[in-house]
Amino acid sequence: MSEAVERQAAGGDVALLVGRILLAAIFIPAGYRHLTEVSRFAGYLDTHGVPASSVVAVVAAAVEFFGALAILLGLATRYAALLMALFSLIAAFVGHRYWHADGAEYANQYNHFFKDLAITGGFLLLYAVGPGRWSIDRRGSWGRSDVQGRPAEAPGQPEPR
Repeated sequence: MSEAVERQAAGGDVALLVGRILLAAIFIPAGYRHLTEVSRFAGYLDTHGVPASSVVAVVAAAVEFFGALAILLGLATRYAALLMALFSLIAAFVGHRYWHADGAEYANQYNHFFKDLAITGGFLLLYAVGPGRWSIDRRGSWGRSDVQGRPAEAPGQPEPR
């Protein structure tokens, strides 16, 4: 591998690590709070019309906390990224229905809705490119595509020739 390509790859790995840290930073504390105050979270979901809110709250809190932890560590990153993308998309439509709000609340919910969509996009990008060199995936068997440490392909994708 040429020196220029190695420098580019190292810079990409730094960006992926920082990106994973930043994506996880919002979800780990919120997920922990939702896990430790699950009845309160269920009440919130109930006010938004979520059926079986007590069950959904436990599942959603676990997905939020453990999914973000997996993203942070780079553990089963592509699967966690898809799960967190789905979580963020659902959160946008359940929790930030700006089309039902008025005045300042409209602007607040509008911003949160599109923030969640942007975060969904970040998780989809992480799914597409993988966790980078500094991850558990790159140390384990399911995240590596070869012994040289080239990026693993998305599940179901053929290896490059």
